[in-house]
Amino acid sequence: MLSDKDRIFTNIYGMHERTLAGARKRGHWDGTKDLVGLGRDKIVEIMKASGLRGRGGAGFPTGLKWSFMPKETDGRPSYLVVNADESEPGTCKDREIMRNDPHTLIEGCLIASFAMGAHVSYIYIRGEYIREREALQAAIDEAYDAGLLGKNAAGSGWDFDLYLHHGAGAYICGEETALLESLEGKKGMPRMKPPFPAGAGLYGCPTTVNNVESIAVVPTILRRGAEWFAGFGRANNAGTKLFAISGHVNNPCVVEEEMSIPFDELIERHCGGVRGGWDNLKAVIPGGSSVRCLPGHVMRDGAIMDFDWLRERNSGLGTAAVIVMDKSTDIIKAIWRLSKFYKHESCGQCTPCREGTGWMMRVMDRLVKGEADPAEIDMLYDVTKQVEGHTICALGDAAAWPIQGLIHHFRDEIEARIADKRKGAVAAE
Repeated sequence: MLSDKDRIFTNIYGMHERTLAGARKRGHWDGTKDLVGLGRDKIVEIMKASGLRGRGGAGFPTGLKWSFMPKETDGRPSYLVVNADESEPGTCKDREIMRNDPHTLIEGCLIASFAMGAHVSYIYIRGEYIREREALQAAIDEAYDAGLLGKNAAGSGWDFDLYLHHGAGAYICGEETALLESLEGKKGMPRMKPPFPAGAGLYGCPTTVNNVESIAVVPTILRRGAEWFAGFGRANNAGTKLFAISGHVNNPCVVEEEMSIPFDELIERHCGGVRGGWDNLKAVIPGGSSVRCLPGHVMRDGAIMDFDWLRERNSGLGTAAVIVMDKSTDIIKAIWRLSKFYKHESCGQCTPCREGTGWMMRVMDRLVKGEADPAEIDMLYDVTKQVEGHTICALGDAAAWPIQGLIHHFRDEIEARIADKRKGAVAAE
């Protein structure tokens, strides 16, 4: 269990002041000039040694990602773009940082931007996040007034400007290249890669796109040291993590815990257990709606909440948005609802995604009602495989994986519903 002294986000519940004065009382903006004074190479080296992996879902090593940025400028400016377009169903961790602890993010932006040679950073915030934007903008204004941003930011000798850009509520803009297109004022549609953003990103310039949580933990890691952060969790799954737990638990919450915490401990300690007891647990989506669900018995019997354990079970930690479902859940209908979401949010650029998401949703609609033919279950699975991995961005995968998880773990329920429907039809005759 993570002790309070090791928590990075000390105001995640908004119990204290979110102002600059409140942030300073909690240890933020303390010696920022000295942290920048470590130098670009040293900061990147510490981030690599810390073992921090991206907190936006993909889990790519953060320090390594930063090291892809050019060391010497070719005349083009470099940019850091913070992905605050938190639109994954079930995910609500970054909003708590932005509305209650915004200075962790702002200080992180300054240090990370310096480490990548960027004088300008943009935070792209989700369209529906109105109050979060207001809180974050107020914190940015405070930081400018205090000389922590702008010319000679925080007395570091580094000029740094930070801008907040409000999206318009499109899920696809959470994909990093679609986000860059939107930031440039164009329609949010993913770009083909290569070139990758580190080579040609925002306005064709070297750019790194990082998640809010990934950037917000940077100052604390530099203050406390890479070894401290790497001391939490299993090998290759280091650090602390915000878990957003929703669904059929007694106390849904967002909580900071150490990586690799056992699932049952996470739920018991912070959520008061599963509604109706552990025997009532049916399924868990462990990392936001785009990862495959796992049945209750797998999660109950020794599940570990980290990237590698869940990947080995053909699911994923994703954003650590844990959606708990008890036995009252119509699991087929729940996955149908996710299919409907991805169909609605597809940008339509790739044929497999544009056509496949609608096709999958319509078959799921028949499965919910029990009106499908049993042969359509395998046909649906085949179509998910034709969508998965055949699109420019990962939305095709996100639409396919929940259905694959359903068919893999709950096929008997689908078949039973079709059989019951047929029995009813025969009885009615």
